[in-house]
Amino acid sequence: MEKEKLEFLQIHPKDNVLVALRDLPVGYSLKFQGKDIVLKRAVAAKHKFTIDALEKDDEIYMYGVLVGKVNEPLEMGELLDVNNLRHAADDFKLGNRKLEWTKPDVSAFQGRTFRGFHRSNGTVGTANYWLVIPLVFCENRNVLTLKSALEEKLGYQVESKDYSDEVDELITRYKGGASINDLLAVDLSAARANKESKRLFPNVDGVKFLNHDMGCGGTRMDSDALCGLLAGYITHPNVAGATVLSLGCQHAQASILKAEIAKRDPDFDKPLFVFEQQFEGTEQELMQKAIKSTFTGLMEANKKEREDAGLDKLCIGLECGGSDGFSGISANPALGFLSDMMVTMGGSVILSEFPELCGVEQELSDRCIDEATAEKFIHLMRTYNAKAEADGSGFYMNPSPGNIRDGLITDAIKSAGAAKKGGTSPVAAVIDYPELANGPGLNLLCTPGNDVESTTAEVAAGANIVLFTTGLGTPTGNPIAPVIKIASNSKVYNKMNDAIDLNCGTVIDGEETIEEAAHKILEYVISVASGDRIAKAVQLGQDDFIPWRRGVSL
Repeated sequence: MEKEKLEFLQIHPKDNVLVALRDLPVGYSLKFQGKDIVLKRAVAAKHKFTIDALEKDDEIYMYGVLVGKVNEPLEMGELLDVNNLRHAADDFKLGNRKLEWTKPDVSAFQGRTFRGFHRSNGTVGTANYWLVIPLVFCENRNVLTLKSALEEKLGYQVESKDYSDEVDELITRYKGGASINDLLAVDLSAARANKESKRLFPNVDGVKFLNHDMGCGGTRMDSDALCGLLAGYITHPNVAGATVLSLGCQHAQASILKAEIAKRDPDFDKPLFVFEQQFEGTEQELMQKAIKSTFTGLMEANKKEREDAGLDKLCIGLECGGSDGFSGISANPALGFLSDMMVTMGGSVILSEFPELCGVEQELSDRCIDEATAEKFIHLMRTYNAKAEADGSGFYMNPSPGNIRDGLITDAIKSAGAAKKGGTSPVAAVIDYPELANGPGLNLLCTPGNDVESTTAEVAAGANIVLFTTGLGTPTGNPIAPVIKIASNSKVYNKMNDAIDLNCGTVIDGEETIEEAAHKILEYVISVASGDRIAKAVQLGQDDFIPWRRGVSL
């Protein structure tokens, strides 16, 4: 049966605004709850308009929560914009536990498995990588030298990612006398070399070389947190072993890294090679040892093969970036439904980006499994926002120009939609950065709203796959965990389908329900987790990695 395609939507019965699902012209008239509403201005798709006349400082509700106050009297049918609406959100406090929820029907996935890499501590990886990591920025060059030496020779280079084949094509045409207009008009897609990558170690998905600008010169809190983050990657189920390069004198000492590894995995037994340049001596001695150890480590990693595992072994990171006015009514609720499915089946999900939970703190704290967990969440939210305000920018300044342009004009509007990724299940745990958050159920992880910093942290916390919704489009990925991109609207999916895996614009288009979209996403997750399908970010070699710097440089 064909589903109805709507032109506008009231998200929650308490809301006093409607969302345009397509471009609505000035003078557009509609009936809603017995009212005849005529638009005073054109309302672009994703934006909101009033259903009542409002006085200055009247409150605006979306998703059933306070998201702003109006700056001036507004007529019925008026477009909300950055000039007539300002951020506002309800305060929050420790409340009563509200742990009742309706579990979704998961019969379609009962007994399903994925094929992953089983580790000795009971976790299961969706991939099998080797890591090469600098403990301090002084070793970035040596890490890149190892990358140059190993990546292509072992068959892990993403072909033509530097577009050198396209440049070769232009050079050939230029030498052949092509004009400027000829060169601008040429289609370079055929120039890309078609080289078959032959891995020396077929059971190893890649060698990943991480760079960062931390490890010394900042606060000890930041260098300790970096060690915790790197320990999260080394102990991650998607990682078979690691080579670590250290200078020797920096804040981020190898001993701190090893202590953080032991905290996360007391019986850690993966190959781990740590080399300190100030101890080894010459660069040649350092690099030869690192190359030989890495090569032998890869020989061991290659012995691992995929085996069946239950879906409860999945730990899914829930992320968004480049969000738009449709994110909170299509892609994010679809992830929320999937999140509830995973919790019902005993799996783990991680919801992060604390600045994008502003305005829904009361609901989330009430959903915390006990008062201690709720108090931890409230403390982290208040402390983080206070630090941001002390630095001149509170949570209210979170929306980006792209967010605002596409309908997310206050942080509370953005946050209320972003929180939908977490579904409706109780909050099982609240975790501060950069600790593990891979326990069964819904985990809240304190991270920035910056999507790369947040994704980096979710993976360190144990996410072996990340679901990333976007309304504006992004190529973001991660070095060791597949990042599956999900569009909130069909336009951006069709425009950027080289970087985006799935389309939830089908919900806006009336072609699919939230539940159907969630089932589609989970099927895709299983295929990626099993190695049967490669996420677009992995295909592009998109290895984004940014540690969170909380302190200052000293």
